This record gives sequence, C-alpha cells and structure tokens, in this order.
Amino acid sequence: MRDYHYYKKVCAGLPMPFAFVDLDLLQENMQRIIDRSNGKNIRIASKSIRSVDVLRRILDANAQFQGVMCFTVPEALCLAQQGFTDLLLGYPAADSRLLESVAMHQREGRSITLMVDCETHVEQAEAAAAKYGVRLPLCVDIDMSIDVPGLHFGVWRSPIRRAADALSLVQRIAQSKHVVLDGLMGYEAQVAGIGDRVPGQALKNAIVRQLKRRSIREAAARRAELVSAIQRLDLPPLRFVNAGGTGSLHTSSAEPAVTEVTAGSGFYSPGLFDHYRDFTLQPAAGYAIEIVRQPRSDLYTCLGGGYTASGAAGRDKLPRPYLPQGAKLLAMEGAGEVQTPIRYNGPEELELGDPIFMRHSKAGELCERFTQLYYISNGSIVGEATTYRGDGKCFL
Repeated sequence: MRDYHYYKKVCAGLPMPFAFVDLDLLQENMQRIIDRSNGKNIRIASKSIRSVDVLRRILDANAQFQGVMCFTVPEALCLAQQGFTDLLLGYPAADSRLLESVAMHQREGRSITLMVDCETHVEQAEAAAAKYGVRLPLCVDIDMSIDVPGLHFGVWRSPIRRAADALSLVQRIAQSKHVVLDGLMGYEAQVAGIGDRVPGQALKNAIVRQLKRRSIREAAARRAELVSAIQRLDLPPLRFVNAGGTGSLHTSSAEPAVTEVTAGSGFYSPGLFDHYRDFTLQPAAGYAIEIVRQPRSDLYTCLGGGYTASGAAGRDKLPRPYLPQGAKLLAMEGAGEVQTPIRYNGPEELELGDPIFMRHSKAGELCERFTQLYYISNGSIVGEATTYRGDGKCFL
C-alpha cells in the first residue's frame, strides 16, 4: 500500500529535497492510457516527461507507444541525436537558425516534422529546406476551441478554424518543392486539460461537462470534414492525424479520422489530473521536502518546496501535500521559495528531519526543479534517471 510509511521507509537516507517516480504506478498509468486509446497509436508528449530514460521506458513498454511530440526544436534535435525517431514538433518555430538546424539534420537522415498554421511558417520552412537541399515534413495545426456566447472555450493556438482555411494551407504546401504535408493535428485542450469533478464546484463542473460534450462533437466533425476534403485533393496520403491529450483519449481515439493520440501528463498524473469524472490515474511522480521547524504543535515548516506551475495564477497551480494524508498548505503562505509551512493534525508522529511528500500541479515541470529522479519499485529504490536539467539541458 502506498501510504506515508511506505515512501518514508523506501526513501530513508535520501537527501531532501528529492524527486521520485514510482515505476509500479507508472506501469498502471501506462496500461490505463492504452486501455482508453481504442487501439490507436499513442504519441508521447515529452514536455510532460522531461527525462530521456523515462521516455525510453514508456516507448519500450508497448508497441502502441510510437513517436514523440517535442516542445522545442533544440529538444527535438537533442532527442534525434540520441536515436529517437518519429519526432513531431508540437509548436511552430520561427527562428531561421533553428529551422536550418532541422534541415541540416534532415540531410543527415534524422527527420523532424515541423508544426505550421500559417503561410509564413511554410515560407520559413521552405527557405531552410532550400538552403540545405532537403524537403521538410510539415504538420498543419487546426484550432479545436469553440465559441459560445460570452466565452471562448479552449486555448489560443492555431488561427485555422475552418476547413477552407486549412485546405488553402494544405494546397500551398502541396505546390512546394521544399516541404511536404506529413500530418494534421488538432488538440482539444478544453477537453483534455480541464477537470470536471473539482470538489466544491458543482455548478462549474456541470457547465464544463456540457461544454466538453459540445467540444467533442464539434472537434470530431471538424476533423472528419477536413480529412475527407484533403483526401479528395488526390494528394499523397497523410502519415498521421493526431488528436487529443490524456483527458480526451477515449473520445479522440474513437474518431475514425484519427490515427494517433497524444498522452503526456497521464504517465506521472500530477495534481491537476485528480478531478476528472471519466477516469482516474495513479500519482506516479512526486517530491519530498524536509521538516526543519515546528512553530506550533500542528504546524511543520519544511525547507523549500515552492514549485508553482505555469498558467493562470490560482490555488490549483500550487503543489499539493500528498503524504501524510490530511496535510495541507496554509492559505496565507502557500508553498514558498525557502520554506513551506504544512498544517497537519493526523495520527502520524512527525519530527524534524522527516519528509513531507508533495505532488506538482503539472507533470513535466517537476523535472525543471530536480537533476535526477529516484526510481521506486516494490518497496525499494531500484535506480535513478537524470532529468533534462540533470543532462545540462534547458529547452524552454
């Protein structure tokens, strides 16, 4: 059983703070992701992993895990040099030097698919490809957000919302001698990344669920229309049609037009993934901070620990005390740069030097604060893995 005593015993003697991955729970999450993907290939979102060894573990675990969605060109180049293949850049690049680096690697036999959503992106890729005498593969990013009266439900990504706009860009790519259409991507972030079972928010949860249902219908229709229209253009077949994220695997993968889905956060299952109605995952990654003061009988002040997640500022972006169960942050202090007070009134007898186990609100951002991850399995430390930071890399 994964309780406070389990992790305290396993991690006894490790210098705090430290981060860990529970390999047994990671394996459970991998299987649940596979079970929800309707047999479709699953591309790994590297920004949610940020460790080369963990990426390899996932890709080697099952044949359904195929390909990596990278978040920057330097990261994609680094992974390509280490033997990773089927690399898709999840976000457009505009720096001509980086695009030329991709073209140079293409000439050397290491292919990276670039993301585009406008003609300028295509022109920039063409210029880099022409300079090195290669043909670069491109993926067109389609916007999957929806608009309802008074609300834009989704994230501001691609400007391509209509099939006609996408087809115009597709035809522009098809006319080029230096780039080729490799695939399509549509990420319904408002379905994949928003919880709909948040405690104390019954009305909001109901509204989010209704908006998600509408988003799922509209995303499926938008994708199907576009794929069908591209097929009528008599172009070479698309290598992939990518969709979804951890929170929308079961719906995105059910669409006939979709050939692969993307998963990332679900492998570690950070705090933000605790409140989804349709699925549950295991908390496979976390970190420990050390109790160094006890200013009151129910307060334990730990050293450091203030690893706040990106996005719109709010309590949901704070790390969460995980174990011992019932530990809580203080509203007036939260998680701090040099100290994090924890309120705890439970049965565990905590002392100075004991750990408090925490979970980051997001997945990969945990790895920006640590150089290594300790692997835990079957009650023991069974190994270590470096994070990108531990490899001396900072990609974003």
